[in-house]
Amino acid sequence: MKNFSELTEREVLAVAISGEEEDSRIYMAFAEDLAERYPESAKVFREMAEEEKGHRHLLLDMYQKRFGENLPPIRRGDVKGFLRRRPIWLTKNLSLDRIRKEAETMEFEAERFYARAAEQTQDVGVRKLLGDLAELEKGHETLAGRLTEALMHSDARAEEDKTRHRMFVLQYVQPGLAGLMDGSVSTLAPLFAAAFATHQNFQTFLVGLAASIGAGISMGFAEALSDDGSMTGRGSPWLRGGICGLMTTLGGLGHTIPYLVPDAWPNAFWIATAVAGAVVFVELWVIAFVRARYMDTPFLQAVFQIVLGGAIVLAVGILIGAA
Repeated sequence: MKNFSELTEREVLAVAISGEEEDSRIYMAFAEDLAERYPESAKVFREMAEEEKGHRHLLLDMYQKRFGENLPPIRRGDVKGFLRRRPIWLTKNLSLDRIRKEAETMEFEAERFYARAAEQTQDVGVRKLLGDLAELEKGHETLAGRLTEALMHSDARAEEDKTRHRMFVLQYVQPGLAGLMDGSVSTLAPLFAAAFATHQNFQTFLVGLAASIGAGISMGFAEALSDDGSMTGRGSPWLRGGICGLMTTLGGLGHTIPYLVPDAWPNAFWIATAVAGAVVFVELWVIAFVRARYMDTPFLQAVFQIVLGGAIVLAVGILIGAA
């Protein structure tokens, strides 16, 4: 890789031309990705793509006047000092905020490049062009926000906010809630059956730990393999699977951890069981609240479904363990 200070004027212009072309394509990719979900914001990135095309034409005209038709094969990746960014624009269903932040980073990098290039360029015409582009890019750091204000009326903004909320629920809340429900409820029976069968805290803890981790792995794979997100827009299957598996494990561990109370303590079993029962109560009410808050389920209905169901599973575990 070459140091920036080693670039000739010809190479500086070539890097700038290839950079503007790449940025234009990235913004068009953003626009295509956002077209169905956020049509008004997609217009913003189409506008930005057109801006970058205009910059490229200015640079290319200057290059042809100074050096002719042939561009040297050098790009930003061949020069030290540029920010290393993962190609997230190749990923579908990115959040709107993530895309806007990426655009701001791109514009900030371009502004710094043009400013430095203008400082070390000797040709007056080239220096003026690079300096003008630096000023334009400096203003473009907030272009997405300003264009959004100009293009989006209140109804469109409200619609995009609804879409953003729906995507958040589909990609994060739904798999997390499914995992928390499964982990909190499905592990109750084996945990409390082991507790009342053995009256040994550590043995009960091992059963609960195994049940929680096993359920987390099972639910994680089940969620990841159930839907690749290409049609439903639910995002990366492995992200959803990871969220679901993690919440399943946490849901089971919540009422398992109290059984770490040492068996040597007086009334250790009953202390651990009482704490575990209180944790179960809190878990079930949290699940009911989340269902009412994000899944449009009436709160009393959610309480009836979750708390009653959990109480039944808990009773089954206790009865089997005490038999």
